[in-house]
Amino acid sequence: MVLLAGCQKGATPVDVKPDTPPTGLPPISKHVRGVWLTNVASQVLYSAEGIKAAVKNCRKSGINHIFVVMWNKGRTLYPSKVMRDSFGIEIEEALQGRDPLRELIDAAHADSIKVYAWMEYGFAAENSGFGEHILRLRPHWAALGQDGKVVVKNGFKWMNSLNPTVQNFMMALLKEVVVKYPDLDGIQGDDRLPALPSEGGYNPEILAAYRSENNGAEPTHFKTDQTWVNWRAERLNQFAKRIYTELKAIRPGLKIAMSPSIFPFAKTEYLQDWPTWVQNGWLDLISPQIYRYDLTAYSNELTKIISQQIPTDKLHLLAPGVLLKLGTYKPSEDFLKLMVKENRLRKINGELFFFYEGLSGHAGYFAGYAKE
Repeated sequence: MVLLAGCQKGATPVDVKPDTPPTGLPPISKHVRGVWLTNVASQVLYSAEGIKAAVKNCRKSGINHIFVVMWNKGRTLYPSKVMRDSFGIEIEEALQGRDPLRELIDAAHADSIKVYAWMEYGFAAENSGFGEHILRLRPHWAALGQDGKVVVKNGFKWMNSLNPTVQNFMMALLKEVVVKYPDLDGIQGDDRLPALPSEGGYNPEILAAYRSENNGAEPTHFKTDQTWVNWRAERLNQFAKRIYTELKAIRPGLKIAMSPSIFPFAKTEYLQDWPTWVQNGWLDLISPQIYRYDLTAYSNELTKIISQQIPTDKLHLLAPGVLLKLGTYKPSEDFLKLMVKENRLRKINGELFFFYEGLSGHAGYFAGYAKE
């Protein structure tokens, strides 16, 4: 096994074992070179042929990790007994009769590419009517704000991720995908897993627990009352620990990845205290979403991450999220080169690109990236 740069003896690296590629293909990097594969603004997952073509495109582009959405819009993108039994929806309707995750794992592994199940929606229940069945059938699962109404943030209605029953549902999904696909390489949480908008947590049972543990104190402002913020964030910290320990107990070789927002925004807005997850060893890969539109902003965030948020002995776990496409936006090739160069100058040897469909707009760049 070849360790990542900066990985100390005894640490658990996130890497790909180099092999001899077929004639005409670039060598496989030992470092994480990933893309997110979505079911939004992409048709890849909707045919077996599309999956095979995407894998080939990733392989020639130097991509060796695919983070594929498996929980989105209140539906799984694999056949799920948990969802069928709980909500009567086994898989996203357009995918019925297929198993895209099985198809992707088989195709990707044949090309020495690792596959992670990206549980994108996390504790977000609904967006624009998609996923409405969750809170319609389980209204007591809703996260409540100070006004007593369901928390809505950026168009998403949220489940109460501080509720043990809701946490158990999410763990059931995670365990199901890990057990059902024993050759799956890893799972990935997002800026919604584990997370809760800081506006949430005002459910009566949560407030009662807070008062009990804080001498009867009442929370004040949901963002500026640091005791209230930290108390809720610590409950999510414990769920992050639970994800790691319980999934590793099922399969020790499984990789646990997280891709939160940048810090401290992640904690202020979504109660994600992810530097604590890193410090305590509750993950194998951390990919903060450094989605910035100029090099100075990207570099500044990277500086904060490596100087304040991730200890030096944990830097081998870092593969930043780099924005490759969002709607009509795509970075210029020069800007893309500079972001990756900035990673290398900081001794960061990998990154995750959001998202797959952006590869085609930078085919020339990725031909060179594959040979790096």
